[in-house]
Amino acid sequence: MTKIIKVIHGPNLSRLGKREPEVYGNKTLADVNKCIESAFPEMTFEFFQSEYEGAIIEELFHVEDQKKALGVVLNAGALTHYSIALHDAIKAISLPVIEVHMSNVFAREAFRHHSTISSVCRGTISGFGEQSYHLGVEALLRLRENS
Repeated sequence: MTKIIKVIHGPNLSRLGKREPEVYGNKTLADVNKCIESAFPEMTFEFFQSEYEGAIIEELFHVEDQKKALGVVLNAGALTHYSIALHDAIKAISLPVIEVHMSNVFAREAFRHHSTISSVCRGTISGFGEQSYHLGVEALLRLRENS
């Protein structure tokens, strides 16, 4: 069985450790990635981050075409709230996608309460800081165990 999980980070996540530490904490994106790898040493992770919607969409298609990954853990950042193109891309692939957010989007500005991608993701995890990624990986692994 393939043991690769793709983790995709969207816009502004490159600023972790600098951007709103009271919301996102002090760890950098590299720190978050290392913590994910450390928590699941039996897995191989491929990490991708982009500020650009099209690059994320292309990466989703690339991951599916490679046929190596169990699925995708996706923090789409602000694209979550307005990207119909990202919605359509997730819908177009057969890999399971778990939507994650470090902050509790429902405790923030009203525009963050709506996700254009939730309906095409297998599930959504929000509000647990970097642990949201860990929970996303756990969910993906359990989905694969049960399929």
